[in-house]
Amino acid sequence: MPRPRTALFVTCLNDTLFPGTGRAAVALLRRLGVEVDFPPGQSCCGQMHFNTGYRKRTAELARHFVDTFGDYEEIVVPSASCAGMPAEAYPLAAAGDPGLARAVAELAPRVVELTEYLTDRLGVEEVGAYFPHRVTYHPTCHSLRATRLGDRPYRLLRAVRGIDFVELPAQEECCGFGGTFSVKNPAVSGAMNGDKARHVLETGASVLAAVDNSCLMNIGGRLDRDGHPVRTVHLVEILARTEQDGPLPGVPVVEEAR
Repeated sequence: MPRPRTALFVTCLNDTLFPGTGRAAVALLRRLGVEVDFPPGQSCCGQMHFNTGYRKRTAELARHFVDTFGDYEEIVVPSASCAGMPAEAYPLAAAGDPGLARAVAELAPRVVELTEYLTDRLGVEEVGAYFPHRVTYHPTCHSLRATRLGDRPYRLLRAVRGIDFVELPAQEECCGFGGTFSVKNPAVSGAMNGDKARHVLETGASVLAAVDNSCLMNIGGRLDRDGHPVRTVHLVEILARTEQDGPLPGVPVVEEAR
């Protein structure tokens, strides 16, 4: 039986600032037997516009998303915040446009965050990854409360060979990014980010992982500014690495993997 047609929605943040995440997603999916397409016409999901109150502009981007990905049976997204947009925000943005509302309702169930796709659709947790470093994981707000990923990312991380995984204290607390929230409320955002960075340091981890590069950018910026050499790495970039790749350059290797 042929596999469904699958597309990668890489997100505008990853495309612009973290292209390695998109490359890792493609490498991992192909390793697992998924032939994934990259529609070149893809653009922003509109989350920033929606959160700032620009509903009309969000509706335009929702229409573009539907036009770009409408022919695919699976749309995989390496971002919990962007993966949640079609089900969470597009119906509100499409209010007053019955045609767009119907198109959104039909497409939204086909949009799935990457770790949910791996565990629920492909039925895998051990993906052949090797990452011999101490890692902690920040569950981003959207992964907890919008896409509701639960323990899926943890199961995938714990199955990685060589990894020394340690739980993050106060992990359900927000890092303070929130897109435009960090711009509009810098003092509050900075305090929240400082708390999150402190908890990361408490773990002794060399690597901080998450499913959203936006939050990693926020926390990583604080850690770097304060002179702490903790690397931030998207979860899919951990899952894509194999023993052939070896350890991550410049990151301490755990004793058990030496």
